[in-house]
Amino acid sequence: MNTEDTYRALANHLNSFPQGFPSTEDGVELELLAYLFTPAEADFALHLSQNFTPLDTVTGGLDLLVEDPRSLVKAMTSKGLVSMKLGKEGVEVKLLPFIVGFYENQVNRMDETFARLFERYYSFVHQELFSCEPQFHRVVPVNETINTHIEILPEDNVMTLLSSKKAWAVLDCVCRKQKQLIGEGCEHPLRMCLAMSDFPNAFDGLTEMDALDLEGALAILDEASAAGLVHTVANQKGNISYICNCCTCSCGILRGIAETHIANVVARSAYVAKVDQDVCIVCGICEERCQFDAITIADTSEIMSERCVGCGVCAKACPELAITLQLRPSDEILPVPNSFEDWLESRQLARGLA
Repeated sequence: MNTEDTYRALANHLNSFPQGFPSTEDGVELELLAYLFTPAEADFALHLSQNFTPLDTVTGGLDLLVEDPRSLVKAMTSKGLVSMKLGKEGVEVKLLPFIVGFYENQVNRMDETFARLFERYYSFVHQELFSCEPQFHRVVPVNETINTHIEILPEDNVMTLLSSKKAWAVLDCVCRKQKQLIGEGCEHPLRMCLAMSDFPNAFDGLTEMDALDLEGALAILDEASAAGLVHTVANQKGNISYICNCCTCSCGILRGIAETHIANVVARSAYVAKVDQDVCIVCGICEERCQFDAITIADTSEIMSERCVGCGVCAKACPELAITLQLRPSDEILPVPNSFEDWLESRQLARGLA
């Protein structure tokens, strides 16, 4: 197999994952893969799945392009292309999907060349990648914007989510960095993505992120909401390991709303914004802050519930506290997959891969 065929085979392999990696007419996906994977790494990746598999099982009987698969796996792990762990049968390895996966891991390797390759690829595939359900991400609201008489659903309580963890860190947003590198950056703060772990001190000593305590993580969350950023997490109830603080001007997912008007690009929260007309002074701040064009200003402020994602950014910015989040009717609350495995199964069915 020649080098181009290897990258094409890898692209097809990645597209067989539930997350997807669609092909394009001009083949930019092959350029993107060639920028990240050496030919030997691409050849090896063809033999990996999304499940952890003992390295000896993967390499048994294969005619690989390298003599030392263990060193290759270490190199690919350091590049964020695969995940490696020590299992019962020794080293185990799995291939990461494109999104959410090895693309996000390039935040500290991102340069202008890769940023432009991604932008070309995104322009071809955003509709296919991000209009499929279940969505990659779901919105979790700014907690203090929820009506105080309403019990917050466990999966929507971002404060509980943070405080249940044992380690926290902040790192650059790969999406805003990518847009900056191609000269299209926005004014939102860059170092805003939160990583979390169930293991104490998990992020200590890492150069690509700053370890935080719980107080520091909560401060980042407050800074994000004050900047008008939308909290999003993996579209599942359990085992959440990050909180993205997103904007429609740079976020690879939310840009689908602003640029191509894909209404369901992100799963909304279980809440919807409501305006107390007796308190509202029609200042227009909420309309300016809403990234989803869900608010109109005329004689009063009006919320279009079908466009509202229940993020609470408008309520956070309201100087009169005239806006709160209310729980949607039960038939409007979107189901959240219980686990990542459930999400994968649903996504696989939606893409016709089952």
